[in-house]
Amino acid sequence: MMKNKIIFVNANTLGRGDEALGEAILENFFTLLKQQENKPRAIFLMNSGVLLATKQSLISVHLKEIADAGVEVLLCTTCLNHYELANELVVGTKSTMAHFIALASEYEVITL
Repeated sequence: MMKNKIIFVNANTLGRGDEALGEAILENFFTLLKQQENKPRAIFLMNSGVLLATKQSLISVHLKEIADAGVEVLLCTTCLNHYELANELVVGTKSTMAHFIALASEYEVITL
């Protein structure tokens, strides 16, 4: 059951190796996730994972649909500042590592 879980995304690809393949796999993950009846409690994006919430990422469309279904999409503020993305976001709420730690103490974390 996903509703008791936090999805932790620390990169804009899934897996190591071919970047285009990693992007396609991650997009497939979110496409399938948004179709699930039981969705996670939240999705926390950090490091280059915050790029997924921008208008340049096709995955942002899936994240927006997931957020519209009631899942919190949380973005690492430090990472947003590092990549200078404040004006590029189409989905998500700025958050902190302290908030992630608080969530992680309550819910199981799945790291992608």
